[in-house]
Amino acid sequence: MGLSLSRSYSSGSRYPNISLSAPLPGIPKPVFASVDGHEQCETKITTLENGLKVASQNKFGQFCTVGILVNSGSRHETKYPSGIAHFLEKLAFSSTAQYGSKDEILLTLEKHGGICDCQTSRDTTMYAVSAEVKGLDTVVSLLSDAVLQPRLLDEEIEMTRMAVRFELEDLNMRPDPEPLLTEMIHAAAYRGNTVGLPRFCPVDNVEKIDKKLLHTYLRSYYCPERMVLAGVGIEHEQLVACARKYLLDVKPVWGASTPTNVDLSVAQYTGGIVRMDKDMSDVSLGPTPIPELTHIMIGLESCSFLEEDFIPFAVLNMMMGGGGSFSAGGPGKGMFTRLYLNVLNRHHWMYNATSYHHSYEDSGLLCIHASADPRQVREMVEIITREFIQMAGTAGEMELARAKTQLKSMLMMNLESRPVIFEDVGRQVLATGTRKLPHELCDLISEYDIKRVTTKMLRSKPAVAALGDLTEMPSYEHIQAALSSKDGRLPRMYRLFR
Repeated sequence: MGLSLSRSYSSGSRYPNISLSAPLPGIPKPVFASVDGHEQCETKITTLENGLKVASQNKFGQFCTVGILVNSGSRHETKYPSGIAHFLEKLAFSSTAQYGSKDEILLTLEKHGGICDCQTSRDTTMYAVSAEVKGLDTVVSLLSDAVLQPRLLDEEIEMTRMAVRFELEDLNMRPDPEPLLTEMIHAAAYRGNTVGLPRFCPVDNVEKIDKKLLHTYLRSYYCPERMVLAGVGIEHEQLVACARKYLLDVKPVWGASTPTNVDLSVAQYTGGIVRMDKDMSDVSLGPTPIPELTHIMIGLESCSFLEEDFIPFAVLNMMMGGGGSFSAGGPGKGMFTRLYLNVLNRHHWMYNATSYHHSYEDSGLLCIHASADPRQVREMVEIITREFIQMAGTAGEMELARAKTQLKSMLMMNLESRPVIFEDVGRQVLATGTRKLPHELCDLISEYDIKRVTTKMLRSKPAVAALGDLTEMPSYEHIQAALSSKDGRLPRMYRLFR
């Protein structure tokens, strides 16, 4: 028998006598989400008549993330002054044909609890909005306007120039040198082509970029065939309807697109070294200053994310792991990875040893970043070259199983987040026209061994980026000799005077 309530209002009158087991009067019947099998993570894709792809995945909840991804980035700037993609990132969501200013856009989004962002990488530009599902129509309309109808006013371009200059200053002053080293290693690995072109606008080009130049670039690259409208947390048919309404017959502000001028160059891996002698002694002043360090990054060519070897390289990167010597321990921190066990735990004077894997549609780069006192640079470089050589050895069963499990868990944990699912859906559909689901990727991770891909990688020429006091830095030829040797040791140097 259901309990019944019998309480009084403050006025003295009694509450109505309602059983808790009976539905409350006047409240609509709830509709519960139900999923069968893999339907919950199925990605639906539709290609519109103009070539634009619409990709979506339903994820129950009142908020959605929707965005437009464009196959355009710093790698496509061969025929243009470098820095256009950097400018477009900063100019995104400024005034458009429909909205008079950035504030107007933000106020419109605020009504739907929304936020917007634009990010460019070497090969992709991504405009994204997270907002309530109810505001989908407004969101797609706003995205279409921001991407295809920006006003690019003189004052907005001038403000962008200031923002870019500030970011370039900040890049050279910040204590964390990783973004600068990543720039340098790409410039060394792909000298003067595609992904080796500058991701940040060079200082000399800040004044050269104007509205006319931006329109010329946009005319070539911002065409429907090079775009994906991706959404997470919405019905596919609803998103397709909005795409037809706002993105099908829209004429961009720069006129008809001419995709004939698209740069289709394939990345040419060259290897090489980029050095930057820099005084790092005053990078972090204060009560607890960071000691003066020299930073080295050594990389070898891996593979594109379209090749099947991409998965073994991802496992290898996870197995190497690493981090900073100040990184707190605990599960998931990679304390059992090779760079922790063999490098940071044995050589207390090293401040950092971290593995990174950058992959693009036609090439890839696996690199290790290390930091130490300038007097110990030679020893640090030898430790890293030895780690590269040891990758070709047979990995222990337990070590490999741990790396695979860690990669799977990282993949699954990241895909709990709606914006991450959005980016994954958008990038995969943009690159391949389809999407591999998480469970398919997990099956592939379990399958592969890494020895074959490592042996192949060690045949490539090294790419080296060096930043700081480089007095003790070994020559490029010596690093190359160490990576071609059996034990990874640098050739001995005998000096009469030290």
